[in-house]
Amino acid sequence: MASILDFLDTEKGKEFVQKSSEEVNESPDKVKSALGMALPMIMGAIKKNVDSPEGAENLNRELKKEKHDGSVLDKIGVGGLSGLMGEGSGILRHVLGGSQSKIASAVGSAIGMDASKVSKLLQMAAPVIMGILGKQKRKDNIDNGSGISDLVGSVLGTNSSHDQSMIETFINSDKGGKIADDVAGKIFGNKDKSKGLGGFFKG
Repeated sequence: MASILDFLDTEKGKEFVQKSSEEVNESPDKVKSALGMALPMIMGAIKKNVDSPEGAENLNRELKKEKHDGSVLDKIGVGGLSGLMGEGSGILRHVLGGSQSKIASAVGSAIGMDASKVSKLLQMAAPVIMGILGKQKRKDNIDNGSGISDLVGSVLGTNSSHDQSMIETFINSDKGGKIADDVAGKIFGNKDKSKGLGGFFKG
């Protein structure tokens, strides 16, 4: 099943991991482990938001914006990623509310990384996630809230309706760790189901 974690194993995803590791001065393996936990958490929060028709329509409108057309994926290898942090911070405030520091602390303690560095990774990752969603929305001609909800489920890995199309997007973007699994399993329970996410993001 295609999911956001598959992105990390693509050429573009590996480039993102490398650039991110340079920004936070940590090894690529450690950064990949952090992202392996953080990306599903961000997607889980987005999924929670789009569970309501209003939330789905709000995300649909946001993804229509040109800045979320997927072009951010082409900019990963050009310069550093620090320029994404401002945009990412705004996205995370909307999506995670007061849970951002909680997530950064949880991921940081699990892999032995300072929470402030994890926060930077979250901020750099958020625009990339929105770019993936926006690119997929355009590719699949999705223009309504219910379609967006299905798309988010696919990227999270709980809905297979866009799997093949998403795999093609990852391949096209390319042009031509175990600890993360363990911790994600403890946080999310059965990885094939999204239930349980709600409790993590409360309070």
